[in-house]
Amino acid sequence: MRQKHPLIICACLFVVTHAAFAQSPYPSIRVSDLPDAIHKLYQREEPNFTDKSHCAAAWDSTTDGDKIAFRCSVFIKMSAEGERRAMRYCEEIREQKKIHAPCRLIVER
Repeated sequence: MRQKHPLIICACLFVVTHAAFAQSPYPSIRVSDLPDAIHKLYQREEPNFTDKSHCAAAWDSTTDGDKIAFRCSVFIKMSAEGERRAMRYCEEIREQKKIHAPCRLIVER
């Protein structure tokens, strides 16, 4: 059996590792940086989360519910699809409520 070249193996490992830790293409905000009202919404949804779940939020006001867009994609099989759906749902709400601030993914770190 022919052995593979160690450089090829290292390159493959780099690509796989880089893909696993690639950053999301969407703007994000840490849970700890969320305004209190949105943090409470997030905490209410958190018990339903899996490792693939994602939430997104946008707000022009943290006290007026009509100026907050918050939506999660919870029961999903692929993390990237969860991100896309959470952002799409948030954008739909943001447009309906005429919120000027952009939607951002909520991240743990």
